[in-house]
Amino acid sequence: MEEFQMGFWIFMLIMVLLIPLTMLFFGWLLFRKTPKEINYVYGYRTKRSMMNEETWRFANQYFGKAWCLCGLISVPLSVMAITLVLGKGTETVGTIGGIITMLQMIPLVGAIIPTEIALKKNFDENGKRSKRNL
Repeated sequence: MEEFQMGFWIFMLIMVLLIPLTMLFFGWLLFRKTPKEINYVYGYRTKRSMMNEETWRFANQYFGKAWCLCGLISVPLSVMAITLVLGKGTETVGTIGGIITMLQMIPLVGAIIPTEIALKKNFDENGKRSKRNL
């Protein structure tokens, strides 16, 4: 029975690391290897970010940095949190793993807000660089 509990804990460790590692990987890709062309398949795609090449590049790099930072913070926090239930029953480990995953959704989706604010601050409604930010 203890082998199953340990195996489940390892499984949950892997599960709680999926979101932060995904944020790190794709954040790095968006920041360092920004998609060259505006597209509807890959990249940070909002109406404001897709106005022109400059808004596209700015938004993808900004969002990529945000995701990298969130991923870097989330990895150790997630490991510490799941370590607190090491040796506990599968129900406890599963519940805590679920809570950790739900909390990780906040920066996963929340990074959109500062990115849109930065776009609005740096570009006008037509996608032209604001005069105050040249």
